[in-house]
Amino acid sequence: MSGGTLTGSDLTGGGLARRQEELVRALVAGAAMPAGFDAGAVAATQTALLRKRAEDVARTWPRLAASAGAGQWPRVFSAWAAGHAPLGSLRDGWDYARANPPGDAAATRELALRELLWTYDGENSPRPRRGPAARLHSGELLIRWRGRALTFRTR
Repeated sequence: MSGGTLTGSDLTGGGLARRQEELVRALVAGAAMPAGFDAGAVAATQTALLRKRAEDVARTWPRLAASAGAGQWPRVFSAWAAGHAPLGSLRDGWDYARANPPGDAAATRELALRELLWTYDGENSPRPRRGPAARLHSGELLIRWRGRALTFRTR
């Protein structure tokens, strides 16, 4: 690419595919911006993609998002997510919660229920847990039975 125009060498031998891959890495995984792209446009696109990603995670993890404070979730999550490749809203929220344990009781409960129902090692995709299980969390008994969570107050 010279002067913002694709040349024949950019289109042959995998050059276009390589440049597209470099751009995608820069947009979503925090890689360096490839030469020849408008820095302002790339930065605006990164911001828009991070905001969309934060909205997706907030739909999957509503209490975690609310724990950041009114209107703060997009900024707080985007600061963390900028250096992490997207893995889907369930995994992104889980990874964020593990890296930044929520202080809010509702968000902590949301994470405890998720970990009761699913198994996630931080590397592979979450999988539903099998069999019954019980966990005590903040004065509440959490029970997994037939794939559902039952809760009982112990106080």
